[in-house]
Amino acid sequence: MSLHDLRRPLGDTGLLVSPLGLGTVKLGRDQGVKYPNGFTIPDDAAARALLQQARELGINLIDTAPAYGVSEQRLGPLLRGQRQDWVIVSKVGEEFEAGQSHFDFSPQHTRFSVERSLQRLETDFIDLVLVHSDGNDVAVLRDSGVYEALAELKREGKIRAFGLSGKTVEGGLLALEQGDCAMVTYNLAEQGERAVLDHAASHHKGILIKKALASGHAVLASTDPVRASFELVFGHPGVSATIVGTINPQHLAANAATAAAVIRG
Repeated sequence: MSLHDLRRPLGDTGLLVSPLGLGTVKLGRDQGVKYPNGFTIPDDAAARALLQQARELGINLIDTAPAYGVSEQRLGPLLRGQRQDWVIVSKVGEEFEAGQSHFDFSPQHTRFSVERSLQRLETDFIDLVLVHSDGNDVAVLRDSGVYEALAELKREGKIRAFGLSGKTVEGGLLALEQGDCAMVTYNLAEQGERAVLDHAASHHKGILIKKALASGHAVLASTDPVRASFELVFGHPGVSATIVGTINPQHLAANAATAAAVIRG
């Protein structure tokens, strides 16, 4: 069951995305990640097979970030010759070096980060760039100049859309007011940012859901937690897509089948 014919608009960006996106933190980073089980970063052959499987399942949305270790550097060569097949999401603001995260939302670093992502991903443009918030969403958007820098990069054609991967309702609403998209935590255990989804639904803005499966923890909780999670997420009209990070081919296939079944009703 392919997700290809279930693609939907990402707000009013003009981008069409599969309802399920592939998160790629596990392609590049295995330190300081909040998963219930340990994992091994896959080699190039396994990563290439996973990306091919995602395409065959109708997934065209892929999510990466500078904070995901070497994820961007690996995706560049792995996606070579396939640029037209993918909607690529990356981020600015968070850096991960020597096992530690640090943040820089200045306009100078924002531009540097996007230019570096373009080089790493071997592309002329990134479809969507999100501010990787440190939790101080409103202050970051209001005071740092990051959104102004992203708006300029959008005018230059280096990015097609921008938004915030945040942690607060206030941040999400402000992000949508001035940008194209918000990435929001929304799952069976956490629905505190629902107001952002409601706003997006009525204002034709993009919403990407993160932690829909509570970073794997939901899977420990109920009889069919993936289905229950997707019923919640896709039951909201504001949701464009949910990003699920997996390197397990069986999980990827099962997630795609469940998402398709839930959406088709």
